[in-house]
Amino acid sequence: MGTLRAVTPSAYIDLHSADLLARLQRLVGISTVNPPGENYDAITAELTRDLTAVGLRARRFTIPRALLRQTLPPAQHAFPRYNVLGKLATPGAKKTLHFNAHYDVVPVSGNWRHGSPFSGAVEAGWIYGRGTADMKGSIASLLFALQAVRATGTAPRLNVEVSFTADEETDSVLGTGWLVAHAPIKPDYAVVMEGGELNRVCCGHNGTLWLEVTVHGRAAHGSLPERGINALEKMSALVLALGDYQRRLARRTFVTPEGTTMRPTINLGGEFSAGPGGKINTVPALARFTIDRRILAVEDQAAAERELRAFLAAAARKIPQCKISVAKISENFSCFSQPTHPFFTAMADCVTRVRKQPTVFNVSSGFNDMHFFSHHLKIPTLGYGPGGEDFHAVNERAKVKELLASAKIYADLLTSFAG
Repeated sequence: MGTLRAVTPSAYIDLHSADLLARLQRLVGISTVNPPGENYDAITAELTRDLTAVGLRARRFTIPRALLRQTLPPAQHAFPRYNVLGKLATPGAKKTLHFNAHYDVVPVSGNWRHGSPFSGAVEAGWIYGRGTADMKGSIASLLFALQAVRATGTAPRLNVEVSFTADEETDSVLGTGWLVAHAPIKPDYAVVMEGGELNRVCCGHNGTLWLEVTVHGRAAHGSLPERGINALEKMSALVLALGDYQRRLARRTFVTPEGTTMRPTINLGGEFSAGPGGKINTVPALARFTIDRRILAVEDQAAAERELRAFLAAAARKIPQCKISVAKISENFSCFSQPTHPFFTAMADCVTRVRKQPTVFNVSSGFNDMHFFSHHLKIPTLGYGPGGEDFHAVNERAKVKELLASAKIYADLLTSFAG
């Protein structure tokens, strides 16, 4: 890669925008649907090559098979997990800036505008495909920023670490969770490349608590329902009782730095099912449903779980012959930092310079991997990326000009912030 010293990284990004799109199309074209976690080998090999090409020392870490079998359901044991780490040492720099993104995507369904959900087709200023918005677009923007910095001979002012990780769309245990616990990283600041976009920089996000509630009944012949205990009826009564809990949660509020009022929520029945042996003329003996509890950035995770479990137990006791069991599927912790640290100011300045409008700080209602750096490593952590439309939906897409703007902002942060 030649050096264009008379050109700024921002100008280079404008001149070579086709490079960003070509890279993103390659990444989107590799289906990394999770679950089960397909083609992780192929995409991490590609990302390792990409990091090397932009001047970083890159290494791919394979998650041990024993840990994989211990952590994942049996149906996913044949799908290996990998995390990629790149490093760039800057002479004289004492601090390190870490960029993080996940490369897995959610499953696809429906009829897509350009046929394949992995087409990477470009139309009217948008690029389409699963992962364009969440979050291979961020990966492409960062790699292009690093390419621009190197090609123009503009030295970063900090040491740089970059991680591309697995499984964020499930629970991140073998992705960023593993990286923070086991990889040789020493960041002083972190950017997780989602959660904030446009003129909004993310300084926190909600947590999640995912529970599965099983209602235990007793089977009987459909012509003699009085001899059974109908698990569906008991489940219905329990779901109705949870309306009181939803209203209780709605009274709790948290006002974010940008002035948005957030409230904790629960979503019931994202998954629900009957037990085995179901038939139209059989009293159902088992019914299951899920609870997705979103935990505010200022709530206590353990307390929220205790409260919800206590409510379920009390509600079941009030319903005749309602016996339940509750299992935790997974959880993701929330995080929040008042955006007063100089790192947040530096990022806001970069966003303002590129976008020519004031920057505000938001808190994301969804979860991401910020909490691993903020909560576990206790370092200043923010979220920012190009974003997009129809995350997790049909016709997911990212706006080309936002991909380029994010690349400029990342390049500006790399070359203006010294820690």
